Amino acid sequence: MFAIIAAVIFGLALLLDLANASIGSVIDGSTLITAGLLCVALHLAGVGTSVRRPSFRRRR
Repeated sequence: MFAIIAAVIFGLALLLDLANASIGSVIDGSTLITAGLLCVALHLAGVGTSVRRPSFRRRR
C-alpha cells in the first residue's frame, strides 16, 4: 500500500518539477520527494502489511 502511495507522490513531484510549479508555499517538489521516500521506507520496513498467521487454538 505504501509503495502505491509513494509512486503517486513521486509522479506528482515529477509533474510539478517539469511544470516548474508548486502547491502553495510549503509543498513543493522536494517536500513531495521526501514524503515519497518516507512511504518507500515504511513499505520496506513492513509497515502496513497484513500478514495473517493461523492461530493454533485447541478446541476443548
